[in-house]
Amino acid sequence: MSSSSHEIILTSSPDGPIIAYDASSGAILASFIGSRSPRQGLVLVGKTFIAASHISSATASGSIHLYNWWSSTAFHHLPLPEPVAPITATSDGLYLFAGGLSGSIHALSLPSGNLLKSLPAHEKPVSCLKISNDGSLLISGGDDGAVVVVPIFLLVEASKNENGGNIILHQFPAHADSVTDITLGVGLCNSTIISCSLDCTCKFWNLSRGTHLRTVAFPCIIFGVALDPTESEFHAAGSDGSIYKGTLMVGSKRLVSQGGELVKWTQKHDGAVISLGITNEGRNLVSAAEDGSVWIRVIKTGEIIMALKNEMGSISDMVVSKGRISYGKGHGVGGTSATDESGNRSLSGRELSFPMKQTLEMEEILTLVAKDRSRAIDMLESAIDMYEKLLELILKEAKEGTGTGSE
Repeated sequence: MSSSSHEIILTSSPDGPIIAYDASSGAILASFIGSRSPRQGLVLVGKTFIAASHISSATASGSIHLYNWWSSTAFHHLPLPEPVAPITATSDGLYLFAGGLSGSIHALSLPSGNLLKSLPAHEKPVSCLKISNDGSLLISGGDDGAVVVVPIFLLVEASKNENGGNIILHQFPAHADSVTDITLGVGLCNSTIISCSLDCTCKFWNLSRGTHLRTVAFPCIIFGVALDPTESEFHAAGSDGSIYKGTLMVGSKRLVSQGGELVKWTQKHDGAVISLGITNEGRNLVSAAEDGSVWIRVIKTGEIIMALKNEMGSISDMVVSKGRISYGKGHGVGGTSATDESGNRSLSGRELSFPMKQTLEMEEILTLVAKDRSRAIDMLESAIDMYEKLLELILKEAKEGTGTGSE
């Protein structure tokens, strides 16, 4: 089976299919049907799956549709306790997180879709979700204007009955209106969170301390921010169809906040820009707008070098793959192949030829493994609890014995 390597751009629509594009040529590689996906409701799950949040037009119930690369229809529908919009997934494809209308974050294991925990994180609907670059933290924004930071290992391992407040690392009021997007800089303890909002501001935060660093005001709502690879400049997606370019001081990573430092690119979309992405090793910026236009630009100048073909009429979200994904022939892209640039293995051509029966059998096995792992953790927790009680008894008896001896 022949294969080629692509950097992929995915777009979703509230009315039409999910479309995959080759970021280099602009060619349509595949389309996936059956999802009515809202804003922030599209994510690449590792190198293997595509997930889209879906709200039924008939019942208004929520679910997540899981697609593989060799079929245009979803192979799995993950039920949820409520409608959700924003979703994100860990890079290894083992866990998916969804933000609900109630303000709760739902953690699911993949590919089984088992609900691990629902964490009440916001007082209003969750509006966006992102995972830190090192994969350790989940950061959420809400319609309540708050930003919440949660360690992922506590979210996926914690008991369903555990008090959610005990696992939240940071929770702070970030904006006066709904948080529209969150972007993270590279780094661990000193990484920067950038939040944007319906209040027409972008704010910069220190991730480790949750402290506010800087605020940038814009003449319109900002729906997303993208950093260039050097993190010396940022680009903001405006509701007026424009892209705004700002400068960061490389040494201190502090924003130069004078109004003259914001540059508004002249070529603008006819609708609000809802998502930005970086491609071609940081040389190009991709912008997607509500009017259905998707443009690839030179990141230094803003010059449009390619407009992707789109017949959907509207776009609700766009994501760009990190690194390249290899594919063989089949449906559209034809399925995903063996390795990415870093050598991580995905699905090979032979694996793509598995019949559906074997795929489902493998999924059942993975589900059993997950249940066995959960059972082992429960047993370990019970054993630890028993030993703690035993230690308390021993200490109590020792204390009583000491008291009797002193008499």
